[in-house]
Amino acid sequence: MVIPAKRILVWALSVALFLMLPFVAMQYTNEVNWSLFDFLVMGGALLSMGLVYELIIRQSKQRTYRIAIGIGTAALFLLFWVNSAVGIIGNEAQAVNTLFWIVPAVILTGAGLSGLKARGMAQTMFIATVVQITVPAIGLFIWPPPTTSWSPGIFGVFMITAFFALMMLLSALLFRKVTRS
Repeated sequence: MVIPAKRILVWALSVALFLMLPFVAMQYTNEVNWSLFDFLVMGGALLSMGLVYELIIRQSKQRTYRIAIGIGTAALFLLFWVNSAVGIIGNEAQAVNTLFWIVPAVILTGAGLSGLKARGMAQTMFIATVVQITVPAIGLFIWPPPTTSWSPGIFGVFMITAFFALMMLLSALLFRKVTRS
């Protein structure tokens, strides 16, 4: 399946506009300090997610399926971004944050094994939801984070985790709805 050149251009321009936010912020504050590598990684991740989304939604004309894919893709991207940029537990350099990469591994494996079929994707996203909730519990038990003034603390970690888990659960429920229609 081929993505029309117009859609690729739309995604490329959207990514460029999005990357203008940190670029402009860097002109006004030292709090935002992106390197060329940061821009390349984020641009590559955004463009990849957008193009993967474009490829996948072409497999189904069902609106609910497309929304489920969109929410799942957004959850994956946001998890990647937050965990890479600042980390979820403590900071991005803490070893415990590597556990969060299990979640995308589960989703990508499930997507591959299910052939992106709604039933398999529903199961995959339900499993990813459970893994997303379990990871910080295990992580905080094994590697308690140091207390810092900017750390979200245990409550904050579970709130962030709940946000991602709810996105994945919503995606799972939408996929399940597709299987029942």
